[in-house]
Parts: sequence; C-alpha cells; structure tokens
Amino acid sequence: MAMHEIEKHNSPPSPNRSYAESFKIEETAIDNFGAEEDNNSIVNEFGHGNGNFMTAFFNVTCIVAGTGTLGLPHAFALGGWLGILIMMLAYFMSVYNGIILIRCLYHKPGQRLHDYKEVGTAAFGWAGYIVASVLHFLNLFGCPALYLVLAASNLNYLLRDTSAALNSTTWTCIVGAVLLIPSLVAKTLKEVTILSATGAICTMIAVFVVVIQGPMDRIAHPERAVITDSVIWTGFPSSLATIAFSYGGINTYPHVEHALKKPHQWKWAVFAGMSACTALYLLTAIPGYWSYGRNTVSPIYNALPDGAGRMVAVIVMTIHVILAIPIYTTSFSLEMEKWTNATDERLGKVKAWLARALIRTICMAILVILAIFVPYFDDFMSLIGALANCGLVFLLPVLCYLKLTGVRNKPIYELAFCALTLLLGVVGCIFGTIDAVKALVNDFNK
Repeated sequence: MAMHEIEKHNSPPSPNRSYAESFKIEETAIDNFGAEEDNNSIVNEFGHGNGNFMTAFFNVTCIVAGTGTLGLPHAFALGGWLGILIMMLAYFMSVYNGIILIRCLYHKPGQRLHDYKEVGTAAFGWAGYIVASVLHFLNLFGCPALYLVLAASNLNYLLRDTSAALNSTTWTCIVGAVLLIPSLVAKTLKEVTILSATGAICTMIAVFVVVIQGPMDRIAHPERAVITDSVIWTGFPSSLATIAFSYGGINTYPHVEHALKKPHQWKWAVFAGMSACTALYLLTAIPGYWSYGRNTVSPIYNALPDGAGRMVAVIVMTIHVILAIPIYTTSFSLEMEKWTNATDERLGKVKAWLARALIRTICMAILVILAIFVPYFDDFMSLIGALANCGLVFLLPVLCYLKLTGVRNKPIYELAFCALTLLLGVVGCIFGTIDAVKALVNDFNK
C-alpha cells in the first residue's frame, strides 16, 4: 500500500462526512492492513492474530451457549409466550451491541482499545471504568459461583442412592477443592480454553434430551393439566433478566475479535454465533414451556421424569459446568494478578507462582462460600442476569457507542433501536434485580 493511501485511511473524517462513510473507510483500512499482512507476512497495525471466521464463530457459540439455556423454559413460565418476543429482541440487540462494541474499539483512526473496560473509560472517564469493571467482575465471579451451585446439586442427585451419597454443601466443597488444581497449574487461559468446546457439545446434548423427552412426558400424561399464559406482565423483568443471562459473554468479544486475521469478518461471526445460540434456545424454551407450563422449573431437566433421559441431561450439564468453572476462575484470577502486578518479572518465578496460588485459592474459597450460602440456582441466575448481563449486554455498549461516535450522525431508526435497547436494559436491570432479590429472600425464609 502506498504511504499516501495509508495516510488517507488514517486521517480523521471530515465534519461533512457521514458516519456510514467514516466507518466504511475504517473497515477498508483494517482490510488493507490485513492484506498487507498476507503479502509481507508481518503483524498488522493492531497486532491481530491468525484466527479465521470459523474460529470466531465457535468462540462466540461456546462463550454464549451454556447453562443459561436450561433456564429459558422457566423464563417463559415467568413471562408467558411473550418470552419468544423478548428472546428475539434480545437476539437482535445482542448482535447489534456485539458489533458496535467492537466499533468503539476503533473510534479513533489508527488506534484500537484493548478491552471492555477501556471502552468504558474512553466514553465516560473514571465513572465508565468503574461501572464496566464492576459489571465485568460480577459476571466473572457470579457465573462460576452459579455453576458450583448447579454442579453440587447435580452430584447430590446423581449419587443420592449410592454409598457416595453426600449433601450439596459437602459436594460444593469437594468440587471447589478439585477445581483448584487446574487453576493452580494453568498460568493463563491458553491451557483451559479447549474446555469451552466440550461445554458447547454438552449443552447440545442436554437440549436434544429436553426437545425429545419434554413433549413425550406431556403426551404420556394427558390427565395432567398444563397451563400456559400468553403474557404475564408482572414476570416480565425476571423473564428478561434470565434471557439476558443467556446472552452474556459480550465482555470477552474484544479478545475474540483481536484473534481474527481479518477483523472485518467480526460482524458476520457474531451474527452467525448468536443465530446458532438462539436456535438452541428456542429448541429448549418452546418445548419445555409447552410441556410443563406454569410448573416449569430451572434447570429444565429437573422437570423431566426420572429415567435415562434425565440422567443423561444431568450428567452432561454437570460435566459442562465443572469444565467451565476453571475458565471463569482463571479469567478472574488473571485480572486480580494484573491489578496486583504479581508477575514473573517483578517477583521471580517461584514467588510469582506463590502469589498466584494465594490469589486463586482465596478466589475459590469465596466462590465455595457463596455457593453454600446461596444454593438457589434459578433465582441466583436471575440476579446475575439482571445485575451484570443487562448492564453489560444492553446498556453499556449503546451508551458508549453514542458517546464515542456521536448521536446526530445516526439515522432515526438506529436511534430508535438504541432507545428500545436502553429501555429493556433499564427494566431488566432495575426491576429484574428487585424481583430476584425478593425471590432470594423468599427462598431463605422458606
């Protein structure tokens, strides 16, 4: 590429240039840098990796599709068949927000921000950094605690009639102690990310079981009344919070996009990944709610009759959550180690490993304590979805995007969509949190 062409691509857009034209030029610049890397075998300007479209697609699918799938039939029980509309809105909003979050990384020509927290800082200074960090850490810390609850409950169910029968509290301590080992061995996420693919396969198996056995159970018991509702307005916030939990993972998108050799493929990768996840969600939520109606529970396989199908679903999801916990705990610990500067260069290999071991042991101990004292999967999921995911998925990307790129240069339909996204985010965050806290208080009182 000629030098004057690079300067042309990196020059800031003129005031008279439309936003669409500006971003098109930005995409062209990124594409040309990628082409330059192909021709000269050098690292492009922003240090992107060598991943292709399928790499990003599977990363998005593995990150997003998980245990949230099992709570979606219960989300329909809270909000009625309106949940289908909520889910489709969440789908389009999560795709849109996943795209604009990456646009925020490149809001300055020739520069790329590193992660979600830097986007918050660029948009709103220290206030944006604090909000983004709190929501990010709440997601990284709350999800593994939720997974510990589910893993302990499942192991208690699977071994309830054997000589290894233990209570959920004991199983929580055992799982936490066992999973501390890979956390201490793995220095970075490179050693544990392969576990994500296994988790996605386990989720698909569980979905297949629910799709087959749920409707079979209803047909086999025609005497059992199954009541479904079109709309339950009072349950709308809780339903939205549970659905928001299922579309989490947006805080990892900057890292996934950075691994792409051709960053312009990101918008297609996030669209394809979210479409695959939504297909799985609908395959679980619609048959599950149709089969059990108002009596639908979370996770959905607890509503299935005892037998091989339920056993398979419980086993594969137990494998999934146990394998997923080290990914979250390692991510959280790496953030803490970066904050405390516990590096090999500063402390030496032995002292740095001891510092990492101490941080990761404390993190796991806190997770175990939290899982023991909040052993309510469905309401805990709603709380994490309302507090963390509504903010991360629906609110912050739109607010940062409008702040960094401007409002007046957007078409009216895009602004209307942004306003609707913010409205749903506020409803889910505020009222969903209130409902989840009330439900947890009711759980403890019982």
